Amino acid sequence: MADKPSGPLTLHIGDRELVIRKRYEVISILNDILIGLWFVVGSGLFFSQQTSIAATWQFLIGSIQMLIRPTIRLVRRVHLGRLHPIRPAETARDF
Repeated sequence: MADKPSGPLTLHIGDRELVIRKRYEVISILNDILIGLWFVVGSGLFFSQQTSIAATWQFLIGSIQMLIRPTIRLVRRVHLGRLHPIRPAETARDF
C-alpha cells in the first residue's frame, strides 16, 4: 500500500509559463473592462430617443465582445498545453 503524501501539493511553474499566464490574464481583464464600458455607454445612450440606434450598437458590440472572453481562455489553454502537454487540466477558477 502506497503512503499518502502528508505535505501540501507543490506545483512547479516556470518563468515562461508565468509570463504567458499573466499576459492572458491582463488581456482578459482589459476585455472585461471594455465589455463594461460598452454596456454603460449603451445604457446611457438609451435615455435619449435620438441615440437609441447608437445604444443598440453599443450593446451589440458588448455582446460580441462577451464571446471573445471564452476565446481568450481557449487560446490560453492551447498555448499552455503546447508548453506542457502532460500537465492536468486547470480548474474552473481560472479567469
